[in-house]
Amino acid sequence: MKYLVKFFVVTFFLLVCTHVFAEQKIVVLDLTYVLNNSKAGKGAQDFLKKSFNDNAKKFTEMEKVLKKEENDLLSKKTVLSKEEYTNKTDSLRKKVIDYQSQRRTSIDNIATQRAESRETLIKKIIPILETYIKENNISLVIEKKETHGGNPENDITNIIIEKLNKELPSLNLK
Repeated sequence: MKYLVKFFVVTFFLLVCTHVFAEQKIVVLDLTYVLNNSKAGKGAQDFLKKSFNDNAKKFTEMEKVLKKEENDLLSKKTVLSKEEYTNKTDSLRKKVIDYQSQRRTSIDNIATQRAESRETLIKKIIPILETYIKENNISLVIEKKETHGGNPENDITNIIIEKLNKELPSLNLK
């Protein structure tokens, strides 16, 4: 009988004490949207698009000039001596190699600037997000692309954009 009473008392306490009165606040953040639509993010994108388009125009012009030189050289193939033709083709190849290396370098520079600006923005977002989490007792922040749905009230993307715009109005890209 003594064990039966202990069993009921322990079971009763386990049932009563296991009910937890905790509420976890989970919010959603669309980091891609924050990066693309903040003032600094838009400014960086515009700068990078402009520099990419400028480089594309410059390299298109260079490509036209090289093709014209190639066509001129091919048309003069029968007129020129073999040594002259070989020298001109070698110089044209050098120009093409130089063109390709310049193009690759400019594309790499743009990619590097893009990565650096993204990293800078993320470094600025993290402290803003941490203070927001502490102020509002949030237990979990989930990336929006990892969710399939949810209450729009739990989306803090616009709040983070506003705070980021106040703290970092623009990136100084050169």
